[in-house]
Amino acid sequence: MMTHVAARSKWMLRISAAMAVLGLAVLAAPSRAQAQISLFGGYSYLRASVPVGQFSGTPPAISQDANLTNGWEVSAKYSFFPLLGAVADFGGNYGTLDGATVRVNTYLFGPQLSLPGKVSPFVHVLVGFAHEQQNTFASPTDFSLGSDTSFATAIGGGIDVKVVPFVALRLIQVDYLRTNWHGMSQNQPRVSAGVVLHF
Repeated sequence: MMTHVAARSKWMLRISAAMAVLGLAVLAAPSRAQAQISLFGGYSYLRASVPVGQFSGTPPAISQDANLTNGWEVSAKYSFFPLLGAVADFGGNYGTLDGATVRVNTYLFGPQLSLPGKVSPFVHVLVGFAHEQQNTFASPTDFSLGSDTSFATAIGGGIDVKVVPFVALRLIQVDYLRTNWHGMSQNQPRVSAGVVLHF
């Protein structure tokens, strides 16, 4: 009983500490008049590293490259300060491998540094998770491993160019996406471009 009470007290202490940190962050942030929300939406390409099983050979599973050319990416950024913001980034990339459909979805969050101006370069570090799904395919040497979800990180950046006061074009965004599906590490480049709306 005491162990349960002690564990509950530790969790309450952690929640209280997290609330205190959140409160300080809100107090330290600039006024709402200075805050800015940006929404990005556009096309995304992923050079995926897809784990597949081998009927014979060592190791029992290998990675095959697949061009997931049908993709999208959307993100929202809340700027706490002129240079620093928090980003929520979601994406989906689709393609084929050995005639079977491959899907990759990402759910990432993290800080982004942006230089304000008509031409605005930025960099970000995002963490979250990614889900990969591959349909069954017919191959004399390989077979589908099904689907898996893993922790994911993305490090990258890009360039936005202002068109009118509230609209910019994201000329390019390049990310290095790292995942760990089916017990194997994948290092995958992702390239995106689209439109950014500022509020």
